[in-house]
Amino acid sequence: MIFILNGPNLNLLSVRQPDIYGHETLESIQKNCEKIAKQFGHDLDFRQTNHEGVLVDWVQEVGVRGKGLIINGGGLTHTSVSLLDALLMLSVPVIEVHLSLTAKRETFRHHSFITPAAKGVIAGFGASGYTLALRALIEMINIQE
Repeated sequence: MIFILNGPNLNLLSVRQPDIYGHETLESIQKNCEKIAKQFGHDLDFRQTNHEGVLVDWVQEVGVRGKGLIINGGGLTHTSVSLLDALLMLSVPVIEVHLSLTAKRETFRHHSFITPAAKGVIAGFGASGYTLALRALIEMINIQE
């Protein structure tokens, strides 16, 4: 099982600051990812929450059931040591994804607590970042198997 976990406010894609985050909905991103996962013979579990503890619980679930994780922590990327601690416990590959290029945004967005636990980061490609991350993660999983 491949997990794609999304943090706060990502449920508002296409509504919240579309000039920054784009016009695609999270549902359309999910459908695109499901097609790719199926094409390569993988099951996908795609989720979103606005609650830090729920996201931490889901990361812990990845450790039990997952082959890999793509995570967009939203604002928790820049604030959550608890999320980092959960990610560091994983033995499966993790890819961090962001719709916008955080390095070109507000200074507080330049630091990610997720990055130390990630095999790679994909940022600035909008919704396409998810499919890029998924293809990279599938390649990592296939190499390990």
